[in-house]
Amino acid sequence: MIDEVLKVFGKLDAKDFRILTGIEIGMKHFEWVPIEELNKYTKLPFDKLEYRLKKLVREKLVVRTTQPYEGFQIYFEGYDALALNAFVKRKSISAIGNEIGVGKESVIYEAIRQPELAIGGPLPVIIKFHREGRTSFKQIKRVREHLGEREHFSWIYAARLAAQREYEIMSKLYPQVSVPKPLDQNRHAIVMELAKGSLLSKTKLVDPEWYLDEILKQVKITYSRGVIHADLSEYNIFVSEEGVQLIDWPQYVILEHPHADEILERDVSNILTHFSRKYNIKRELEKVLEEVKSGEEKSSVNLDNDLERVKEEENYLERVKEEENDLQRVKKDNVKKENPETEDFEDGNF
Repeated sequence: MIDEVLKVFGKLDAKDFRILTGIEIGMKHFEWVPIEELNKYTKLPFDKLEYRLKKLVREKLVVRTTQPYEGFQIYFEGYDALALNAFVKRKSISAIGNEIGVGKESVIYEAIRQPELAIGGPLPVIIKFHREGRTSFKQIKRVREHLGEREHFSWIYAARLAAQREYEIMSKLYPQVSVPKPLDQNRHAIVMELAKGSLLSKTKLVDPEWYLDEILKQVKITYSRGVIHADLSEYNIFVSEEGVQLIDWPQYVILEHPHADEILERDVSNILTHFSRKYNIKRELEKVLEEVKSGEEKSSVNLDNDLERVKEEENYLERVKEEENDLQRVKKDNVKKENPETEDFEDGNF
């Protein structure tokens, strides 16, 4: 949990983060990263390296095995620490507060960001930590004491991939589409402006017709820019006196997606169903879809290279899910090198 990470974060120094980064990079090639590899990467003497590794294990940022050799992994706690360190160094945040939201695949914390020009007070922001596969981790861990092969690195990669996709699409859509302003992204985490207002699902609207029109307007603008949210519902729309904001974008698809029409229909249907059920507002789905698709020709967002990349990402995530069943049948002492399908990482830019 991030609360536990925050308790020890201030105790970590540059050498600790160097070790965590070395394990992260090493997990691209090893199930358990040998201490010899960490020695090569960190350039720390073995005695000092072992001392610091014991501390990181004690603080539950690192996990150690001794069979069939001494090796190390980081889990989400270590990944959280690396992302937070990057945000602090970049001055994307200056303090982190309480947890304000949690879902199946993310957890959200409030934070503070100092103004860029040192004018005015600190700015409230949020940090969204992606947690793709967190539930699957726990299920596998209950079955096997030492997680086998590469499921942990694969799921860490999946979380990073989801954060990267969400940050990129929000950056491309903002400010033409009403989304919180994205500010920074590192590994599996995103810093963004605080969404305005409250969740649609928890709000009693005084003028629901106006808000429905505003939501559909944003769906139309998004579509005109070649993008479909793909997970739209009353649970990821914020409403305020100023209007609406759409959140949670990692599952977006582009119009070339083979099921784009079905996905758009599902998004719109979710919204119409909510307003029909809660406010007895009736709209014909086909007419609304026709209006959404009648927008200007998509152009502004540069999506020329997205189709191939999105397909590769979706295929990777599908492979990761399929591996989950296979991993439970592999003997825990069967150490394999990581599949080279994962992309190369640069230190500090994950």
